[in-house]
Amino acid sequence: MQVWHGRGEVPPLPGSVVTLGMFAGMHRGHQAVVSRTVEIAARLHVPAVAITFDPHPVRVHHPERYHIQLTNLAQRLAHLEKHGIDATLVITYTKEFARTSAEAFIHDWMVDLLRARAVVVGEDARFGAGNTGDERVLRELGTRFGFDAVVLRDLVDPESGRRWSSTWVREALASGDVETAARILGRPHLVRGEVVHGARRGHQLGYPTANLDTDDIGVVPADGVYAGWLTDGGVRHPAAISVGTNPTFDGSKRSVEAHVLGRHDLDLYDHVVTVEFTHWLRPMLTFDGIGPLLDQMAQDVAICAGLLGVAAPPVSRPAHP
Repeated sequence: MQVWHGRGEVPPLPGSVVTLGMFAGMHRGHQAVVSRTVEIAARLHVPAVAITFDPHPVRVHHPERYHIQLTNLAQRLAHLEKHGIDATLVITYTKEFARTSAEAFIHDWMVDLLRARAVVVGEDARFGAGNTGDERVLRELGTRFGFDAVVLRDLVDPESGRRWSSTWVREALASGDVETAARILGRPHLVRGEVVHGARRGHQLGYPTANLDTDDIGVVPADGVYAGWLTDGGVRHPAAISVGTNPTFDGSKRSVEAHVLGRHDLDLYDHVVTVEFTHWLRPMLTFDGIGPLLDQMAQDVAICAGLLGVAAPPVSRPAHP
């Protein structure tokens, strides 16, 4: 996939089919819009192009209300490529750009620059100064400028009838419901970050962990213990994942710690790894001593193995009894 940062990097195009949005999380609603974009582009034999923005508009207009996004720009681009987009135009979002009228945005960026033959959006899409561009405006501009306005409706979960949304993903993660988050996203929720040195308690207890500081790694689910996967260098390992402050040891800093099931030989320090959350096991607990903690950890590992469909490893013993 080509990535264009600004108008100057866009080559002359024979035409295109365009969609636009933040694509935060790239949930099933976004996937439906992107799939239709790709489908129409293939039929018209032109590139499928996505327009997205960086930084997030909320960060520009209301920095005090900005929260960590489900995906950063690199992850958004990777998801768009995975779902078939040929090129993504990243527009630097500034207060000056935000004053662009809906008509000027469509004419200057989509019609004049990208030669759009169709524009595909969800029914809640908004664009232009003050978010005045909506479905009605898009259809009027399509008629005026000669492109098809394709608006997708009913982008909802068939089980609950609720609209697919990043807000819903956040709500699920805040309660530890990673299964619902995965249903909305169409894949497990993940965080990505560098493995840092911790207190090495896991190693001493026989369950070495890859510790990720929770700063700038993405949206971390509620405190608790989860089953999931750790990916390092393209290799995916089954893992038991702990999120919290280690209350048994009077910890204060929140972290994500992933133990690769049955592995004591991995050296992941300074590696950038991905941790996926697939199942919630239990809340974070405070244990009355090492013995009960070890018993629970052995049980957690066995449950994780069953949920992930892998063989349960032998019960670990502390390196330093």
